[in-house]
Parts: sequence; C-alpha cells; structure tokens
Amino acid sequence: MRSFRELKVWRKSHSLTLAVYEATVAFPKQELYGLTGQGRRSAASVPANIAEGCGRHGDAELARFLQIASGSASEPEYHLLLAHDLKLLKTPEYETLAREVIEIKRMLTSFIQKLRATDTQQRADG
Repeated sequence: MRSFRELKVWRKSHSLTLAVYEATVAFPKQELYGLTGQGRRSAASVPANIAEGCGRHGDAELARFLQIASGSASEPEYHLLLAHDLKLLKTPEYETLAREVIEIKRMLTSFIQKLRATDTQQRADG
C-alpha cells in the first residue's frame, strides 16, 4: 500500500481539480448541475482513482486504477474544451488547464508502463 499524497501525479491532478473548481466559480448559475458539476466531478475523479489504486494491494491493481484515472482524465479535457467553446473559459485559462490535463495523462501513462515493466521483470525473475 502506498501513500497517494507522495505521488507527483496525484499532487498535480489534485491541483488541477482545485483549478477547475476555481475556474468554474464564475460559470452561470444554470450550469451548476450541468457543465460546472460535470467538470468538477470529472476532474476530481482523476486524483480519486489514483488514491483508490494506492489503497489496493500490489502494483497490478495500482496500474489498473491508474489506467482508469487516465481514461477519466479525458473527461475534464473535453469539459474544458466545451467550456472554452461556449465562451465560459477564456483562451489563456483554457490552454493552461488543457496543458495540465495532457501532462497528467502523460505522467499516468509513464507510471503505468513502469509498473507493468516491473511486474513483467518480477515474473521473469520469479
């Protein structure tokens, strides 16, 4: 079992979630249960899945939850694009948040590959 708070990818995804919450504060009230809620929930699902994976036993389970987190990261990526296209997010803010999502997805992919390589090596050795 690992501490999710020690993982750089968790810290980065948590920061993104906080930034999405901040960015959606000014969204129209009628979007509270629409784009605002969906954007916030989708952003929060990324660090939540990382945390859940860290609470499981073994690298294989962690890798599975990191894969889920990676897939989940595509959801806020889309919600941010939609908010930008609806003129709810200005271009500089959108671009910053979108870059963060893409970086998190890259970090998750790299972490998953590392865990799987370690697992493959352990099986070959054992």
